[in-house]
Amino acid sequence: MEIFFKILTAAGIFAGLGLLFGALLALASKLFAVKKDPRIDMIAEALPGANCGGCGRSGCSALAADIAAGKASPSSCTVGGARTAVKIAEIMGVEPEIPIRMRAQVMCSGTKDLAKKKYIYAGAADCIAAVRMGGGDKLCPNGCIGLGTCVASCRFGAISVINGVSVVDYRKCEGCGTCVRACPKQIIRLIPYDSAHWVGCMSVEKGPIVRKQCDVGCISCRKCEKNCPSGAIKVVNFVASIDYNKCTGCGICVDNCPRRIIWSAKRQNGELVISRLPDETEAEI
Repeated sequence: MEIFFKILTAAGIFAGLGLLFGALLALASKLFAVKKDPRIDMIAEALPGANCGGCGRSGCSALAADIAAGKASPSSCTVGGARTAVKIAEIMGVEPEIPIRMRAQVMCSGTKDLAKKKYIYAGAADCIAAVRMGGGDKLCPNGCIGLGTCVASCRFGAISVINGVSVVDYRKCEGCGTCVRACPKQIIRLIPYDSAHWVGCMSVEKGPIVRKQCDVGCISCRKCEKNCPSGAIKVVNFVASIDYNKCTGCGICVDNCPRRIIWSAKRQNGELVISRLPDETEAEI
């Protein structure tokens, strides 16, 4: 009987301690609770949920928290675009800033039949791995390797490799910039979605060297620069580039490029398509 009484006493003590500690924990949780901004969940719901990292955060939840805290703009989501920016601005009670829609563009025209090779690569199908083997198999140090590291990085299936060069499907591209960060050659750029023209070369070599490396590389002849009426195209470090704040889309640079590496786009049935490829064929990509 005495042993039974001791067992009950011990059980009662443990039960009492459990209740006491439980009450203390409940009190502490209320006293030291970090109040969550209710706008975070509302913003997260307004975001597309792609978790692509285009905003520079780890995901949509992290972006929602930063927007609510005033650390990020309501228009920070490139994938959501104008509609998402307006919704989040309403939640935050501020005037919406409509973001400019962007698209990824691979600045290389060196397909398998145009770019010269320095060796035959038989390693892993990964651009980063190929770069470690002497910078890749193409003679041009700035040419697209074409093994699809950007393809693997794209959450929207907007990139594919065609004839040794990565190509962007504008209809699927959300302008998140993941492919830009994934490319070891840094030859993918984000440009305004409706841009009519772009230079399909990133070589910074002098003309005679470029001719030996690729049949379509920019030779820095400056014909595009000299003939542009708006001063939108300049040759810097031996390669032409377009200032999209000045470009009017007139197409004079396209007509004057002897290497035919200034590409143009047009709208077809409401979709943006490439209107000229290096072989002068038309293709929707």
